[in-house]
Amino acid sequence: MSSRATTVTAYVEDVSPGSGALPPRAWYASSDAASLSLNGTWAFRLSRTADAEDDSFAEVGYDAGDWTRVEVPGHWVLQGHGSPVYTNHLYPFPVDPPRVPTENPTGDHLRVFGLPADWPGPSGGGAVLRFDGVESCARVWLNGTELGEFKGSRLPHEFAVGHLLRAGDNVLAVRVHQWSAGSYLEDQDQWWLPGIFRDVTLLHRPAGCALDFFVHASYDHVSGEGTLRVDSDVDGRVTVPDLGVDAATGEPVTVPVEPWSAELPRLYDGVLATGGERIPLRIGFRTVELADGLIRVNGRAVLFKGVNRHEWHPEKGRALDLATMREDVLLMKRHNVNAVRTSHYPPHPAFLDLCDELGLWVIDECDLETHGFAEQGWRDNPVDDDRWTPALLDRAARMVERDKNHPSVVLWSLGNEAGTGRGLTAMAEWIHGRDPSRLVHYEGDHTCRDTDVYSRMYTGHAEVERVGRGLDGGPHRRRQLPYLLCEYAHAMGNGPGGLADYQRLFRAHDRLQGGFVWEWIDHGIAHPGLGYAYGGDFGEELHDGNFVCDGLLFPDRRPSPGLVEFRKVIEPVTIEGDASGGTVRVRNGYDFAGLSALAFTWSYRVDGVTVDSGVLPVPPLEPGESAEVKLPAPPAAAPAGEALWTVRALLAAGTAWAPEGHVVAWGQFARSARPAPSVAAVGGPVPGEGLITLGPASFDARTGALRRVGAVDVTGLRLDVWRATTDNDDGAAWQPDARYGRLWRGLGLHRVQHRLDAVESGDGALTVRTRVAPAAGEIGLSTVYRWTSDGTRLGLTVSVTPEGDWTVPLPRLGIRLGLSAADRVRWYGGGPGEAYPDSATASEVGRWQSTVDEMQTPYVRPQENGARAGVRWAEIGGLRVEGDPEFFLTARRWTTEQLDAAAHRTDLAPGDTVWVNLDHGLHGLGSQSCGPGPLPRYFLRAEPARFAFVLSEVSA
Repeated sequence: MSSRATTVTAYVEDVSPGSGALPPRAWYASSDAASLSLNGTWAFRLSRTADAEDDSFAEVGYDAGDWTRVEVPGHWVLQGHGSPVYTNHLYPFPVDPPRVPTENPTGDHLRVFGLPADWPGPSGGGAVLRFDGVESCARVWLNGTELGEFKGSRLPHEFAVGHLLRAGDNVLAVRVHQWSAGSYLEDQDQWWLPGIFRDVTLLHRPAGCALDFFVHASYDHVSGEGTLRVDSDVDGRVTVPDLGVDAATGEPVTVPVEPWSAELPRLYDGVLATGGERIPLRIGFRTVELADGLIRVNGRAVLFKGVNRHEWHPEKGRALDLATMREDVLLMKRHNVNAVRTSHYPPHPAFLDLCDELGLWVIDECDLETHGFAEQGWRDNPVDDDRWTPALLDRAARMVERDKNHPSVVLWSLGNEAGTGRGLTAMAEWIHGRDPSRLVHYEGDHTCRDTDVYSRMYTGHAEVERVGRGLDGGPHRRRQLPYLLCEYAHAMGNGPGGLADYQRLFRAHDRLQGGFVWEWIDHGIAHPGLGYAYGGDFGEELHDGNFVCDGLLFPDRRPSPGLVEFRKVIEPVTIEGDASGGTVRVRNGYDFAGLSALAFTWSYRVDGVTVDSGVLPVPPLEPGESAEVKLPAPPAAAPAGEALWTVRALLAAGTAWAPEGHVVAWGQFARSARPAPSVAAVGGPVPGEGLITLGPASFDARTGALRRVGAVDVTGLRLDVWRATTDNDDGAAWQPDARYGRLWRGLGLHRVQHRLDAVESGDGALTVRTRVAPAAGEIGLSTVYRWTSDGTRLGLTVSVTPEGDWTVPLPRLGIRLGLSAADRVRWYGGGPGEAYPDSATASEVGRWQSTVDEMQTPYVRPQENGARAGVRWAEIGGLRVEGDPEFFLTARRWTTEQLDAAAHRTDLAPGDTVWVNLDHGLHGLGSQSCGPGPLPRYFLRAEPARFAFVLSEVSA
């Protein structure tokens, strides 16, 4: 039997929040008190179990020379020690609360540091050691003395250490366990990533320093005055030079102010001065209330155009630096996002400073989710077990006390998907008592017993409309509350579709105060062989695949087409034209800001070419106001063709979040329609040796297959109905509605066969009759290709007639063809990015160009992508294609079948042929990976269809 001392591990499975930590208090970025960052390189040792090593490593003088090194902040599994694990809601260990597996990766961390020469001595006060985030349980020693242990991964913990500091080397030892009782409270649909992933800081606490303080800064929208009162545990004075304020702590002062809002984030610089410390304050005056059944800020109802934001970096996980946080906020502002829900935990506190500064409404969510208990009917759920209530209250307090001085925070959220129970009620009661100036949110409280808003997630459009019209049932209290979609429009893969339809409902009904798209960024992990890895790529025995890649940003923070669409859908200025009347209607959709900060321009294009442009005078409309603005007369010298007006709203001057000229909103409307292309048949098919010639084209005499148009080789032209199913096509297993991706594959639409029935010449045309159908069933599509020519151009009319009982819509309907030596693509139609039937609001009609490679959208899991909508004509590989009607254009260096088979982008190998799809129709996207499928009006129904193209060789 070993003589080594027994390692203490009971705290790991203790349901208490921990021991030894100081009470929570307000966070602030800086003061005139000394501080020392302990971020950097730490010595590190990984053990397989919690008790594998004793505590001797914490002793002064311990030799860790043979240990490896890790960076703090960081996660050891992203630094070569162990592997990440992803689950959506299933616990990756047996559910037996509060017990955790014996195999419990445990990381011992050591940091030796010296105090700066100017660090105050013991007589100058004390010191506090602060951890801003450690997953999931930590035990801490300084210079061999145990300070305590704690749980609550995304919450701050401080320890008094002044009496332990030494003039020479100080040894900080931290033991971190991946699994603990706290893990049962942190089942939050993200990678499980252990480590010290937020800052570690030593803070000097001078005698007479501030302890905790609460900035109360309300605004009276009737009088235009703000009332400031700063409550402090230590007496002091508060000064705000711009307002002439100099008052004692605890003393209210009322003065005229400019209020804070997400649109106009006015902050006043102030100082809280106590006997031993001066703390800079950034004060925003605003009042949040529930009035007339609506969330009102400064007297006005607000419409949340929000996103859910997990913290993520593809290489560093949840260890975000300030530059990355700022990039997130700037991207949100530039894409018209006005709100963020900090799913499902409080963010790094510096992020909220940025929300204050740049202007975002915030739902600050507690570090709590117990979703995995749903698998057992919520039996033993910690939120309904009194033993866990102290831990729940501790988490609530650490969030509220840390973040209470941020004007951007307008709602507190109890957590996410944790069922219901007494613990949640206790949290709500404590928060309401501690901070009655904000509202309380929790989606799981469907009776709204404990909350101030009726919140749901992934509700379909029809039910949202019923709620907006007041036709929902439920308790009377709930029916009097505002409605939020705290999660909607699941942005997994290609999608979400239906954003514009949701936004129309939000604008139509006051009770619908908006929503938060799930979610901000794909959680792909940078991987040398896969591009970005997702669940299962690290050998996890239990995982949820690419469900972790469901964001509006790709992992490298490039905006996805979904974010571009969202930006257009939620733009704060509505621009609608009446071409016949020569006017444009401009509506200010802001809640607080007028339009004086915007400049408006117009352009007049014919067939995508700008003929004239200029400045459009628009009055400085106040929120909610609209005006009919006269457009200039169309240019007299404009050529004939399709004429379009485009009106844009731009920033008239640079702001903190975007430069001058940044486009905030735009509208486009037609003055004249495009004449349909046509081919007047001249001559007819001419048979030859194995070929049939028709105008500039040659066809295989036996099959009628097109071989060449002029000097352009064409291969494989035929009807195409398949697409590489999107995550939203495949849907989620728990969805009650039809999951068409699975149904399409079950019918065999991915393996249809093309039967040749006839090749006919006559009436100046070449007609090819076929039947397109999957094996093992009777359904099919009778397809007729009719070719004509005027001598230089080639006309194709495709007629499709469904046969049999089609019970599902089609994925796509159009033709596919292969071209060699194709790279550049030019087109006139919707662009510049991809668009689909229910995600095309951001598609602007113009002349665009790209390369084939640039037309691909890099979804982490490959799937249907890259379609350009409303295409009038396109040129690629020497071939020009005109459509009647407009068509969807897609071009790829791999086949749809290869795209469908790929699990990662690195599985796709470019071939020698570029495959081009010219689609008459595409099925909508929806968001059925976690929400509703596409609305019926976006279904591509199997119905008789006729569409035509004109093909010609591009002139040199």
